[in-house]
Amino acid sequence: MRKLASGALTGILAVGALTACAQEPGAGSSKADEASGKVAFLMPDLASTRYEQYDAPLFKKRMAELCADCGVIYQNANGDASLQQQQANSAMAQGAKVIVINPVDSAAAATIVQTAQSQGVKVVAYDRPIPNKPADFYVSFDNEAIGASIAQSLVDHLKETKAKGGVLQINGSPTDAAAGLIKKGIHSAVDSSGFELLAEYDTPGWSPERAQQWASGQIAQYRGRIAGVVAANDGTGGGAIAAFKAADVNVPPVTGNDAELAAIQRIVSGDQYNTISKPIRIVAEAAADVVHQLLRGEEPKADKKLFNTPSQLFEPTVVTRKNLKEVVFGPDAVLSTKDVCTTQYAADCRRLGIR
Repeated sequence: MRKLASGALTGILAVGALTACAQEPGAGSSKADEASGKVAFLMPDLASTRYEQYDAPLFKKRMAELCADCGVIYQNANGDASLQQQQANSAMAQGAKVIVINPVDSAAAATIVQTAQSQGVKVVAYDRPIPNKPADFYVSFDNEAIGASIAQSLVDHLKETKAKGGVLQINGSPTDAAAGLIKKGIHSAVDSSGFELLAEYDTPGWSPERAQQWASGQIAQYRGRIAGVVAANDGTGGGAIAAFKAADVNVPPVTGNDAELAAIQRIVSGDQYNTISKPIRIVAEAAADVVHQLLRGEEPKADKKLFNTPSQLFEPTVVTRKNLKEVVFGPDAVLSTKDVCTTQYAADCRRLGIR
């Protein structure tokens, strides 16, 4: 695992930048000009805003820096595993030499890996692993550590505040192997916490709407007994928060993951307790570096093996109101104070010293 310090985001990105610089083509490598060809970058859905806004642009930018003769085919499957299969087949028909895929369905993606490798096409699993058929490489944040971190942060907070009651657990999609790892991490903290796990739910497609519907039912069933909610990402956490507000009851501490703009604003306002800062630049650029090495016939360096796949895993940082200013903002940060501190959140930002 590549462990990232829990300091400022600028420090994290600086490390990423230094690593990237060290791998720039032409820096002592005679193979720098050998890489060329098409690369497919296949993302899973539009439910999370990150893929369109950050992952794809950052990956494309880094590939352009590394390989002037490499073209990127970007497709988003919008939550449809069959469509993602078609997109992969289309990319191979267009001559893609490497496929970078964040699978809609981790089990179904095994077929994509099998087909690609049978045609000599390399596959890099991105963000979500593919357990049933080893890809050539896997780049991600450590998803089990994410689950453990957000849950332990919540448990510590509930103990500090002497909260009474139990916990709801809202997991990610049952077809997403990364969601399974996050779920495992959450249980590692919740099961030994002393707080009762009132109920848990695997959210189809990571849908915020489905998470909200489920949470609404639990609020009715356990009214007055819910001390906190461990939600596996910001979308499901946002759905849970919406359910409490719709029920006109106090919102308990709710977790998240991805540091989406809306989640950061909810943390600023006090509606959401935590999220996970996963500087997408880290994984997007790391994936591009791996692709470049594969195109040059090199073997990328792995930190460990996960699901029998050479892997490069990064450990992210928990964000709460206490460290939000330090972690989220900086000269290289994706979000700016202007993005976050809109009129609705300006007063809360000032109280946190964010200007």
